[in-house]
Amino acid sequence: MSSPDAADSEAASLDDNREPEELASIPESLHTNGGLKLRVVWTISSLIAASARHYLLQPIIADHEMLDSLNLTDADGQGVLTMDKKQLQELRVRPVSVSGNSHRTLMPALIMRLWYAPHIELPGGVLLKGATLVAIRPSDDVLREGGGVEAAGPAGASWISDAFEEPYRTAAKVLFKRRTYSLEMNSF
Repeated sequence: MSSPDAADSEAASLDDNREPEELASIPESLHTNGGLKLRVVWTISSLIAASARHYLLQPIIADHEMLDSLNLTDADGQGVLTMDKKQLQELRVRPVSVSGNSHRTLMPALIMRLWYAPHIELPGGVLLKGATLVAIRPSDDVLREGGGVEAAGPAGASWISDAFEEPYRTAAKVLFKRRTYSLEMNSF
């Protein structure tokens, strides 16, 4: 077990990589004008959409044994679902559970991470305003890989940035350098 001083120095070294405004509490721009509320509602809507996608994809994945990867983007480009060979096989072996009375997929326990920047200027002069990235993974996946809620930094986040094409891949990498907001949700 490390001493409090060691923990403080470790936390300080992590903070050295952040921009000065990141050291404060939640940025005002995130919670003014309903920004945080909007992002929370958006995240919940994303979870509902993910539940529907998994439910609809299960029979397709089960019928296509040769499928070894899946990259699916929704019609308006807001959500990306990526599954590797291991995840596809797991879905075939352990199908999603459906709630008896609601006919919807039961969501597993999840770890959600949110990154936010009021603006990001990307190479080529592209400016993203209110850049928000939400990544959601089953808690079991994170724990199986030896990480916990704190495993949200750039080293463990390549699965997120790899899901995007440019310029959004670069934007994701920029966002990883900012403060991470984590949330664990029990199964529902």
